Amino acid sequence: MPRRPAALRTLVTALTTVLALTTPTAATARTSPTPAPTATSTSAPAGTPTPKASTPKAPADFVALSAVDPTVRQEIRYATPHTFLGTRVDGYLRPVCLLTRPAAKALRTAQRRLLRHGYTLKVYDCYRPQRAVDQFVRWAEDPDDQTMKGEFYPWGDKSRLFADGYIARRSGHSRGSTLDVTLVRLPARPTRPYVPGEPLTPCTAPRAERFPDNSVDMGTGYDCFDLLSHTLDPRVQGAARAHRLLLKRTLEHVGFVNLAQEWWHYTLADEPHPDTYFDFPVTPTSLTSAF
Repeated sequence: MPRRPAALRTLVTALTTVLALTTPTAATARTSPTPAPTATSTSAPAGTPTPKASTPKAPADFVALSAVDPTVRQEIRYATPHTFLGTRVDGYLRPVCLLTRPAAKALRTAQRRLLRHGYTLKVYDCYRPQRAVDQFVRWAEDPDDQTMKGEFYPWGDKSRLFADGYIARRSGHSRGSTLDVTLVRLPARPTRPYVPGEPLTPCTAPRAERFPDNSVDMGTGYDCFDLLSHTLDPRVQGAARAHRLLLKRTLEHVGFVNLAQEWWHYTLADEPHPDTYFDFPVTPTSLTSAF
Protein backbone atom coordinates (compact mmCIF):
# COMPACT_ATOMS: atom_id res chain seq x y z
CA MET A 1 0.00 0.00 0.00
CA PRO A 2 1.45 3.43 -0.87
CA ARG A 3 2.35 5.61 2.09
CA ARG A 4 0.05 8.60 2.72
CA PRO A 5 1.63 12.00 2.97
CA ALA A 6 2.21 13.14 6.55
CA ALA A 7 -0.27 16.02 6.20
CA LEU A 8 -3.04 13.66 5.04
CA ARG A 9 -2.37 11.25 7.92
CA THR A 10 -2.68 14.12 10.37
CA LEU A 11 -6.04 15.25 8.88
CA VAL A 12 -7.53 11.72 9.02
CA THR A 13 -6.50 11.32 12.67
CA ALA A 14 -8.14 14.62 13.62
CA LEU A 15 -11.44 13.74 11.90
CA THR A 16 -11.55 10.33 13.60
CA THR A 17 -11.12 11.96 17.01
CA VAL A 18 -13.98 14.47 16.40
CA LEU A 19 -16.38 11.72 15.30
CA ALA A 20 -15.61 9.64 18.38
CA LEU A 21 -16.41 12.56 20.69
CA THR A 22 -19.68 13.63 19.03
CA THR A 23 -21.40 10.34 18.00
CA PRO A 24 -23.04 8.27 20.84
CA THR A 25 -22.46 4.59 20.85
CA ALA A 26 -25.41 2.15 20.63
CA ALA A 27 -25.07 1.40 24.33
CA THR A 28 -25.14 5.09 25.21
CA ALA A 29 -28.26 5.68 23.08
CA ARG A 30 -30.16 2.87 24.84
CA THR A 31 -29.42 4.06 28.37
CA SER A 32 -29.75 7.83 28.00
CA PRO A 33 -32.85 9.07 29.91
CA THR A 34 -35.75 10.53 27.96
CA PRO A 35 -36.20 14.23 28.80
CA ALA A 36 -39.21 14.90 31.06
CA PRO A 37 -42.14 16.55 29.28
CA THR A 38 -42.50 20.25 29.89
CA ALA A 39 -45.50 21.85 31.56
CA THR A 40 -46.65 23.15 28.22
CA SER A 41 -46.70 19.72 26.63
CA THR A 42 -48.76 18.11 29.48
CA SER A 43 -51.19 20.94 30.31
CA ALA A 44 -54.71 21.11 28.92
CA PRO A 45 -55.30 23.80 26.30
CA ALA A 46 -56.18 27.22 27.66
CA GLY A 47 -59.91 27.56 28.33
CA THR A 48 -60.54 23.83 28.91
CA PRO A 49 -62.99 23.48 31.87
CA THR A 50 -61.70 21.67 34.94
CA PRO A 51 -63.48 18.29 35.33
CA LYS A 52 -65.94 18.21 38.25
CA ALA A 53 -65.50 15.64 40.99
CA SER A 54 -67.95 12.80 40.50
CA THR A 55 -70.98 12.76 42.83
CA PRO A 56 -70.66 9.92 45.36
CA LYS A 57 -73.07 7.01 44.96
CA ALA A 58 -74.73 4.75 47.48
CA PRO A 59 -73.50 1.18 47.97
CA ALA A 60 -75.51 -1.49 46.19
CA ASP A 61 -77.40 -2.46 49.37
CA PHE A 62 -79.13 0.94 49.70
CA VAL A 63 -82.72 1.20 48.45
CA ALA A 64 -85.60 3.65 48.40
CA LEU A 65 -88.07 2.75 51.15
CA SER A 66 -90.94 3.38 48.73
CA ALA A 67 -89.65 0.50 46.56
CA VAL A 68 -89.75 -1.87 49.54
CA ASP A 69 -92.97 -0.65 51.18
CA PRO A 70 -94.91 2.18 49.54
CA THR A 71 -97.46 2.21 52.39
CA VAL A 72 -95.07 3.79 54.92
CA ARG A 73 -95.73 7.52 55.04
CA GLN A 74 -92.83 9.88 54.39
CA GLU A 75 -92.45 13.44 55.67
CA ILE A 76 -88.74 14.12 55.19
CA ARG A 77 -88.43 17.26 57.27
CA TYR A 78 -84.81 18.08 56.40
CA ALA A 79 -85.79 18.58 52.75
CA THR A 80 -87.98 21.48 53.95
CA PRO A 81 -87.35 24.69 55.95
CA HIS A 82 -89.26 23.26 58.93
CA THR A 83 -86.12 22.22 60.82
CA PHE A 84 -84.31 23.36 63.93
CA LEU A 85 -81.97 25.21 61.55
CA GLY A 86 -84.84 27.09 59.94
CA THR A 87 -83.55 26.09 56.50
CA ARG A 88 -83.40 23.09 54.22
CA VAL A 89 -80.47 20.87 55.18
CA ASP A 90 -77.34 20.26 53.08
CA GLY A 91 -77.50 17.15 50.91
CA TYR A 92 -81.29 16.72 50.91
CA LEU A 93 -82.00 17.11 47.20
CA ARG A 94 -85.28 15.18 47.27
CA PRO A 95 -87.76 14.36 50.09
CA VAL A 96 -87.16 10.60 49.93
CA CYS A 97 -86.26 7.94 52.48
CA LEU A 98 -83.13 5.94 51.58
CA LEU A 99 -82.11 3.00 53.77
CA THR A 100 -80.02 -0.12 53.66
CA ARG A 101 -82.03 -3.04 52.34
CA PRO A 102 -82.08 -4.91 55.71
CA ALA A 103 -83.41 -1.82 57.52
CA ALA A 104 -86.09 -1.23 54.88
CA LYS A 105 -87.23 -4.86 55.02
CA ALA A 106 -87.39 -4.81 58.82
CA LEU A 107 -89.47 -1.64 58.67
CA ARG A 108 -91.81 -3.32 56.20
CA THR A 109 -92.37 -6.15 58.68
CA ALA A 110 -93.18 -3.63 61.43
CA GLN A 111 -95.56 -1.79 59.12
CA ARG A 112 -97.53 -4.94 58.36
CA ARG A 113 -98.05 -5.51 62.08
CA LEU A 114 -99.23 -1.94 62.66
CA LEU A 115 -101.58 -1.83 59.68
CA ARG A 116 -103.57 -4.67 61.25
CA HIS A 117 -104.19 -2.41 64.26
CA GLY A 118 -105.16 0.69 62.30
CA TYR A 119 -101.81 2.50 62.35
CA THR A 120 -99.17 3.35 59.78
CA LEU A 121 -95.55 4.31 60.26
CA LYS A 122 -94.36 7.73 59.12
CA VAL A 123 -90.66 8.51 58.70
CA TYR A 124 -89.24 11.99 59.26
CA ASP A 125 -85.67 11.11 58.34
CA CYS A 126 -83.73 8.07 57.14
CA TYR A 127 -80.22 8.03 55.66
CA ARG A 128 -78.51 11.37 56.38
CA PRO A 129 -75.34 12.44 54.54
CA GLN A 130 -72.29 13.46 56.55
CA ARG A 131 -72.46 16.95 55.05
CA ALA A 132 -75.82 17.40 56.82
CA VAL A 133 -74.31 16.30 60.13
CA ASP A 134 -71.48 18.79 59.60
CA GLN A 135 -74.06 21.53 59.11
CA PHE A 136 -75.76 20.55 62.37
CA VAL A 137 -72.41 20.81 64.17
CA ARG A 138 -71.69 24.27 62.72
CA TRP A 139 -75.15 25.42 63.78
CA ALA A 140 -74.75 24.04 67.30
CA GLU A 141 -71.42 25.83 67.66
CA ASP A 142 -72.93 29.19 66.66
CA PRO A 143 -74.47 30.71 69.80
CA ASP A 144 -75.94 33.65 67.86
CA ASP A 145 -78.26 31.53 65.69
CA GLN A 146 -81.40 31.13 67.76
CA THR A 147 -83.89 31.39 64.88
CA MET A 148 -85.94 28.29 65.75
CA LYS A 149 -85.43 28.21 69.53
CA GLY A 150 -89.10 28.99 70.18
CA GLU A 151 -90.16 25.62 68.78
CA PHE A 152 -87.32 23.12 69.03
CA TYR A 153 -85.52 23.99 72.29
CA PRO A 154 -87.75 26.58 74.00
CA TRP A 155 -86.52 25.90 77.55
CA GLY A 156 -83.08 24.56 76.71
CA ASP A 157 -79.60 26.01 76.38
CA LYS A 158 -78.17 25.54 72.90
CA SER A 159 -74.67 25.11 74.32
CA ARG A 160 -75.85 21.86 75.99
CA LEU A 161 -76.92 20.09 72.78
CA PHE A 162 -73.66 18.11 72.45
CA ALA A 163 -73.51 17.12 76.12
CA ASP A 164 -77.20 16.15 76.17
CA GLY A 165 -76.77 13.83 73.19
CA TYR A 166 -78.96 15.63 70.64
CA ILE A 167 -76.13 16.74 68.32
CA ALA A 168 -72.99 14.71 67.52
CA ARG A 169 -70.17 14.90 64.98
CA ARG A 170 -71.12 11.45 63.71
CA SER A 171 -74.65 10.13 63.34
CA GLY A 172 -75.98 6.62 62.94
CA HIS A 173 -78.20 8.05 60.20
CA SER A 174 -75.12 8.38 57.96
CA ARG A 175 -74.60 4.60 58.14
CA GLY A 176 -77.96 4.05 56.46
CA SER A 177 -79.80 1.88 59.01
CA THR A 178 -81.14 4.56 61.36
CA LEU A 179 -84.45 6.37 60.98
CA ASP A 180 -86.67 8.88 62.74
CA VAL A 181 -90.23 7.56 62.84
CA THR A 182 -93.65 8.03 64.38
CA LEU A 183 -97.17 6.56 64.26
CA VAL A 184 -100.17 7.87 62.32
CA ARG A 185 -103.72 6.69 62.96
CA LEU A 186 -105.58 5.57 59.83
CA PRO A 187 -107.16 7.07 57.85
CA ALA A 188 -104.29 9.55 57.74
CA ARG A 189 -105.04 13.25 57.45
CA PRO A 190 -102.64 15.51 55.55
CA THR A 191 -100.20 17.69 57.47
CA ARG A 192 -100.29 21.32 56.43
CA PRO A 193 -97.03 22.77 55.12
CA TYR A 194 -94.87 24.92 57.36
CA VAL A 195 -94.73 28.61 56.43
CA PRO A 196 -91.29 30.14 57.13
CA GLY A 197 -91.58 33.00 59.58
CA GLU A 198 -94.84 31.84 61.14
CA PRO A 199 -95.13 32.13 64.94
CA LEU A 200 -93.36 29.31 66.74
CA THR A 201 -95.01 27.13 69.38
CA PRO A 202 -92.93 25.10 71.86
CA CYS A 203 -92.53 21.46 70.88
CA THR A 204 -93.34 20.61 74.51
CA ALA A 205 -96.77 22.26 74.39
CA PRO A 206 -99.94 20.15 74.39
CA ARG A 207 -100.60 18.51 71.04
CA ALA A 208 -103.48 20.85 70.17
CA GLU A 209 -101.19 23.88 70.56
CA ARG A 210 -97.95 22.86 68.86
CA PHE A 211 -97.33 22.71 65.11
CA PRO A 212 -100.01 20.43 63.60
CA ASP A 213 -98.84 16.96 62.67
CA ASN A 214 -101.00 14.09 61.49
CA SER A 215 -99.17 11.69 63.82
CA VAL A 216 -100.68 10.47 67.06
CA ASP A 217 -99.76 12.30 70.26
CA MET A 218 -96.22 11.34 71.26
CA GLY A 219 -95.90 13.84 74.10
CA THR A 220 -93.66 16.26 72.17
CA GLY A 221 -93.09 17.30 68.60
CA TYR A 222 -90.38 15.79 66.41
CA ASP A 223 -86.78 16.95 66.98
CA CYS A 224 -87.72 18.43 70.34
CA PHE A 225 -84.49 19.03 72.29
CA ASP A 226 -85.99 18.54 75.72
CA LEU A 227 -86.01 15.93 78.48
CA LEU A 228 -89.67 15.26 77.67
CA SER A 229 -88.44 13.66 74.43
CA HIS A 230 -86.71 10.88 76.38
CA THR A 231 -88.65 7.78 75.40
CA LEU A 232 -89.44 6.70 78.96
CA ASP A 233 -89.65 10.11 80.65
CA PRO A 234 -92.08 9.43 83.55
CA ARG A 235 -93.90 12.74 83.02
CA VAL A 236 -95.27 11.48 79.69
CA GLN A 237 -98.34 9.43 80.54
CA GLY A 238 -101.71 8.43 79.09
CA ALA A 239 -102.15 8.09 75.34
CA ALA A 240 -98.75 9.62 74.54
CA ARG A 241 -96.91 7.04 76.65
CA ALA A 242 -99.00 4.22 75.16
CA HIS A 243 -98.09 5.37 71.66
CA ARG A 244 -94.38 5.55 72.49
CA LEU A 245 -94.46 2.05 73.94
CA LEU A 246 -96.40 0.66 70.97
CA LEU A 247 -93.81 2.08 68.57
CA LYS A 248 -90.95 0.82 70.73
CA ARG A 249 -92.30 -2.71 71.12
CA THR A 250 -93.11 -3.02 67.42
CA LEU A 251 -89.73 -1.84 66.17
CA GLU A 252 -87.72 -3.74 68.76
CA HIS A 253 -89.56 -6.91 67.76
CA VAL A 254 -88.15 -6.62 64.22
CA GLY A 255 -84.60 -5.79 65.31
CA PHE A 256 -84.41 -2.04 65.91
CA VAL A 257 -82.97 -0.35 69.01
CA ASN A 258 -84.26 2.94 70.38
CA LEU A 259 -82.10 5.91 71.37
CA ALA A 260 -83.22 6.69 74.91
CA GLN A 261 -83.04 10.49 74.47
CA GLU A 262 -85.35 10.53 71.43
CA TRP A 263 -88.64 8.64 71.19
CA TRP A 264 -88.46 8.86 67.36
CA HIS A 265 -84.91 7.52 66.81
CA TYR A 266 -84.30 3.83 65.94
CA THR A 267 -81.29 1.92 64.58
CA LEU A 268 -81.21 -1.61 63.17
CA ALA A 269 -79.15 -3.64 65.65
CA ASP A 270 -77.57 -5.82 62.97
CA GLU A 271 -76.75 -2.97 60.60
CA PRO A 272 -74.58 -3.79 57.57
CA HIS A 273 -72.29 -0.71 57.81
CA PRO A 274 -71.63 -0.22 61.54
CA ASP A 275 -68.39 1.74 61.06
CA THR A 276 -68.96 3.62 57.79
CA TYR A 277 -70.42 7.12 57.46
CA PHE A 278 -71.58 7.94 53.93
CA ASP A 279 -71.94 11.31 52.23
CA PHE A 280 -73.86 10.75 49.00
CA PRO A 281 -76.85 13.11 48.55
CA VAL A 282 -80.43 12.18 49.40
CA THR A 283 -81.97 11.62 45.99
CA PRO A 284 -83.05 8.53 44.04
CA THR A 285 -80.23 9.09 41.55
CA SER A 286 -77.72 8.24 44.29
CA LEU A 287 -78.89 4.64 44.25
CA THR A 288 -77.04 2.00 42.24
CA SER A 289 -79.72 -0.69 42.49
CA ALA A 290 -83.50 -0.72 42.48
CA PHE A 291 -84.18 -3.38 45.15
